[in-house]
Amino acid sequence: MKHVSVKIKKLSPDAILPKYGTPYAAGADLYACMDEDVLVIESGETKFVHTGLSIELPEGTVGLVYARSGLASKRGIAPANKVGVVDSDYRGEIMVAMHNHSLLPQSIEKGERVAQLVVAPYFTADFEEVDELAESERGISGFGSTGNK
Repeated sequence: MKHVSVKIKKLSPDAILPKYGTPYAAGADLYACMDEDVLVIESGETKFVHTGLSIELPEGTVGLVYARSGLASKRGIAPANKVGVVDSDYRGEIMVAMHNHSLLPQSIEKGERVAQLVVAPYFTADFEEVDELAESERGISGFGSTGNK
C-alpha cells in the first residue's frame, strides 16, 4: 500500500477532514459542510453538497469522488455524475452533486458522510490516429458480449 502526502485546506471551521473507515479502505469519507443543519433533496432533484475543503493533489494523481454504498442502496442518493473527477490542478471547493433517485425526499445532515474520495495515479495519452487497429480475440463485440460463448 503506497501513501502520498496530500495538502488540504479547510474553507470553513466546520469542515471535517476526509477519514478512512478502516486501515485498508481505498476511499476516504467526505463530509457535508453546510450553513443549514439539514439539506433536503426532493425526489428526482440534484443539489450540490459542500464539503468545505479544497485540496492540492500531487501531480500525476486524481481525486475520484464515488458514492457511499449505504446512501445509494438504502436511501437512493448518490453523486449525479456517478464518479466525480478532481484534477490535480483544481483548487476550488470539493462539492458533490447529489441526486435523489428515490421516490421520497431525502435529507443530508451537516457533518454526514456523503461520498468517498479515492486518490489514484493516472496516465495521459498521446492519441495517434491510425488507419487500422491490431486484431484482438474480442474484436468489436461489446455491451454484454463477454462470457457469451
